Amino acid sequence: MSKFGFLDVLDEALTQQFSYDYEINWDKKNHAVEVFYLIDVENPGVAVTDTENDDEASSENISFEDAVVFYNPEKSKIQADDYLASFPYAPKKGLSKEYIQYVVAFLQETADNELDALMDFLASDESEFTGTFDQEAFDEGVKKLVETEFFAYPRY
Repeated sequence: MSKFGFLDVLDEALTQQFSYDYEINWDKKNHAVEVFYLIDVENPGVAVTDTENDDEASSENISFEDAVVFYNPEKSKIQADDYLASFPYAPKKGLSKEYIQYVVAFLQETADNELDALMDFLASDESEFTGTFDQEAFDEGVKKLVETEFFAYPRY
């Protein structure tokens, strides 16, 4: 059983502030917490997807999954390129409630932008769609945070 930590605060913030389906994966051995989220849109019939003959547009919904990770810079082994964004946490201190809420709000905005970009992609002949995370804007927002209440990485 785990003690109350930033994992609980993260789940609470996602439940309250995040409008997309998500899943939290706590990788205890790797000291990492992954958040996967799913964007689901109806294909307007323009985009060709990986179908059997690859020349017909799929009439089904298109789903796009992305993920972010919270990790211990001293112990976690992650491939940053596998994630939309990665957030280090201080091993003993953890993360502040304010930081977690900011991450979730920024992630909501990011997912909304990805949804818009995916819908534009599906309605056009563009060849690629990828999720994007505005690290510069994120970092500017972090500078303005007043962090008061910290929650440690959960113990089990």
